[in-house]
Amino acid sequence: MANKKNKALGKGLGALIEEANKIEDDTVGFIKEISIEQISFNPYQPRTDINEDTLNELTSSIKELGIIQPITISKKDDSDNEYVLISGERRLRAARKAGLKTIPAYIKAADKQDLMEMALVENIQREDLDPIAIALGYQRLIKEFNLKQEELSNRIGKSRSSIANFLRLLKLPAQIQLGLKQKKITMGHARAIINIEDPETQLMLYKQILQYGFSVRKIEEIVREYINNKTSINKKNTAPKTNNYEKLQQELSQFFHTKIKLNRNNKGKGKIVINFNSDEELQQIIELFDKLKS
Repeated sequence: MANKKNKALGKGLGALIEEANKIEDDTVGFIKEISIEQISFNPYQPRTDINEDTLNELTSSIKELGIIQPITISKKDDSDNEYVLISGERRLRAARKAGLKTIPAYIKAADKQDLMEMALVENIQREDLDPIAIALGYQRLIKEFNLKQEELSNRIGKSRSSIANFLRLLKLPAQIQLGLKQKKITMGHARAIINIEDPETQLMLYKQILQYGFSVRKIEEIVREYINNKTSINKKNTAPKTNNYEKLQQELSQFFHTKIKLNRNNKGKGKIVINFNSDEELQQIIELFDKLKS
């Protein structure tokens, strides 16, 4: 038994796959050599661009050493010999460039939602997927499968607040989203900018970051000061002018020879209440209004 174990441990990936091919023809859960022509790319892949330099490096490595880590694929619906890629897009592309005809692949059962989730999670775990691509992946999962943020959180193992923060990025102007995607600014910059509602001010801050190289902390300070100043100005403009209204109330009371009360809210809406104690007082008030008309 010990000799058999030692032989197995000494075998390379190719030898193990060859043995698996003899045991199972096309079973889910096995690693097999699959024709590259039978594998199509995952339509739900959140990654939209691949660096050509790193792809060429991987191609050279594959030509020299072969495929070290198998890709993961799933059978296409109603097909015996066609597959869709779950993870390993760079490896598959590099293998094609290297001229390989087959590639070692782990076959996994997956439906449409699984394909989206696994492609998204695999890229997030690699930590090289840009924040906008992650946000779009979350948004697509939520919309296509009618998921709530909490349900998505449970499925992919990310906190609800983290998912919400990524989704908020999609409210930023397209120019800022592109800058985040191209790593001109960081996620921290974007999260600070988004606290300002006005798109023009957001773009102004974005351009200042590019021009002056402001740190995340500096932008947070600028945003905090902007919000505080705006709040202060709004309060000043909407607050009732107590002294002026009290004076007006006194003048009206003197003019009509009765108690006048002004009721006003912060939005400037309100009413004037004219008190009278008898029909005679009411008549006097009416006569005063008639004089004002003439």
